[in-house]
Amino acid sequence: MKNKIIKIALVGQPNVGKSMLINSLSNAKLKVGNFSGVTVTKEEVFLEYKNYTIQIIDLPGAYSLNNYTLEEKVTKEFLDNSSYDIILNVLDSTNLQRNLLLTSELLALDKKMIIALNMWDEAQKESISIDEIQLSKILGKPCIKTSAAKKIGIIKLLDEIISKYESEKLPSKLFFSDVIEEEIEKICELLKDCNYKTKDSFRQIAIKLLKEDKTIYKLFHDEPIWIKLQSLLNESFNHLYIHFETKNIEDIFNDEKFAFAKGAFFETVKQKNIDKKTLTERFDDILIHKFFGLPIFLFLMWGLFQLTFEIGNIPMDLIDAFFANIINNTKEILGENQLSSIIGDGIIAGVGSVILFLPNIVILFFGIALLETTGYMSRVAFLLDGFFHKFGLHGKSFIPLVTGFGCSVPAYMAARTLKNEKDRLLTLFIIGFMSCGARLPIYVLFVGAFFSEQNAGNILFLIYISGAILGLFAAKILKIIVFKSEDEPFVMEMPKYRVPSFKLIWHTVSNQAMMYLKKAGTYILAASLLIWFASNYPKHLEIEEIYNQKIELAINEEEKIKLQNELSLYNLENSFLGYVGKFTEPLFSPLGFDWKMSVALETGLAAKEIVVSTLSILYGLGENSDESSNSLIEKIKNNIPFASAISFIVFVMIYLPCLAASMVFVKEAGNWKYLVYLFIFTTSTAWILSFIAYNITKLVMS
Repeated sequence: MKNKIIKIALVGQPNVGKSMLINSLSNAKLKVGNFSGVTVTKEEVFLEYKNYTIQIIDLPGAYSLNNYTLEEKVTKEFLDNSSYDIILNVLDSTNLQRNLLLTSELLALDKKMIIALNMWDEAQKESISIDEIQLSKILGKPCIKTSAAKKIGIIKLLDEIISKYESEKLPSKLFFSDVIEEEIEKICELLKDCNYKTKDSFRQIAIKLLKEDKTIYKLFHDEPIWIKLQSLLNESFNHLYIHFETKNIEDIFNDEKFAFAKGAFFETVKQKNIDKKTLTERFDDILIHKFFGLPIFLFLMWGLFQLTFEIGNIPMDLIDAFFANIINNTKEILGENQLSSIIGDGIIAGVGSVILFLPNIVILFFGIALLETTGYMSRVAFLLDGFFHKFGLHGKSFIPLVTGFGCSVPAYMAARTLKNEKDRLLTLFIIGFMSCGARLPIYVLFVGAFFSEQNAGNILFLIYISGAILGLFAAKILKIIVFKSEDEPFVMEMPKYRVPSFKLIWHTVSNQAMMYLKKAGTYILAASLLIWFASNYPKHLEIEEIYNQKIELAINEEEKIKLQNELSLYNLENSFLGYVGKFTEPLFSPLGFDWKMSVALETGLAAKEIVVSTLSILYGLGENSDESSNSLIEKIKNNIPFASAISFIVFVMIYLPCLAASMVFVKEAGNWKYLVYLFIFTTSTAWILSFIAYNITKLVMS
């Protein structure tokens, strides 16, 4: 016989240790996906215990159920409309009063519920004492002390889940002030008298009606009972307005919520008076110091980028050589034909271009995850909030922006942490100004061609910093013109410093790496195949035959290579890609670009990695040259004027990220129209600034 399934909704505010609690269920099977219709990550855990299959759905961290953030909307939608057996509410034992605010809202749902008082080991260190028996009586729900990090109380929690599932649901003990309870009772009586059929309790419906829940109002609007209900609600609201001296229902219920949480806290929690500063406070005195905080952060990020690029280059060389070897072997086995070209130059090269930058991304995400799990990232967001607000950005924007230096794909995903939709959209529009790792080969190629080795590092640093500064000014302009809104108050939980959980870091990094491979790999692979086709067709058989005869009659190998490169250049110039380049050349000629540079930029829309190989083909050197190829560097230096090179670098810094990132941008922004706006905004900005850079450089050089 199959085990019975117990479906658990795991709910809690951010930074209460929900992810750690899932990880502490050691033999659990983890399933990762997205909630239906949204980009918020969905994690499900399945474990076997005492002849039951326990399915735990980890809902997004939410401070409340007010529909303010995307996470709150998803959590509220699931709790209101999905099927589940028990709510498992995880609380931070060291910050119980704030956590009880969400608990009070969950109690209003009138479902079977268990409270996990997590981080109990940390509460003990701070001399915090919680009377969980008394708290259970106040809430009407069992409270279990747990520590996910130390695996304390896990078995007791699982036993309570079984017990709660097998027992009858007890009535909720969430009570409001007398005046609100009076109105709840009136609504419940009306629903009972009208014999209204519902799967929810009358009390639950009454509370939602008094809270002006839009979903419940839409549900009742077409019901016959609505006529009686509407007049009763008008009387109820007038009563509340008079009593609380305000017509803001949200404020009324927030006051009730705070009063309940404060009362439950003071009746069950005791903490010994400690005069000396905690370890967290001593660390904060240094790390978020108004003078030293920012330099410390910049130093840590500089170190992280050094590791990202220096260590990342080691496996990159091996991966590059590995895929080059596979391409060569494929062509040797299949011979020089269209099949070997599409497999080698299209499919394998496309996959290789994605995996090539995976080490950088893994290292960058490892570093960011390490800083996040220690509690440091929240403090930096707080530290930078004032500075970012001057440019119209939010303090939390810095995490996706920093991630953008590695890859725009996960950076767009990281923007989910922003509560306000306009703040999130503004951040999404600016991420592209942070030069991703895929642009690095282009910079290396042009810096190597036009600047001395001694200054190359400084120029690279200048390019990256310039892009970030331009992004901040672009944000200011967009905030004034497009994303007009009042600055949101910056409220962020600052968790205590903790020893990094490498199990949690591994979980985060591996998930992000797999998402990068899955999403970026798919789009870049498709784009590589498209570019392969566009650069290889239409065929010019007569011209190829003439060149092949010349190659056969060639005296030496050098002449053969020269003729082969001439043929490649002719085919490319007269391919679909070449036609596009010639057609768009007038648009780019004011920037100092010829049709070859124009084509390279256009292929970069698919993947920035392709720009260097495209330039290599266009300048008649074959496909195997890379950014460090001396022959390509010489060709670039000899064929592209210095002013045009500067203009090209500026354009690459600003214009639209790759196809993979663009598709993820659409998913995160929520509408295709935003991609059109992003294309117009970045392209026009890139064109204007490249035009200025080109003409200023020409003026200075003359």
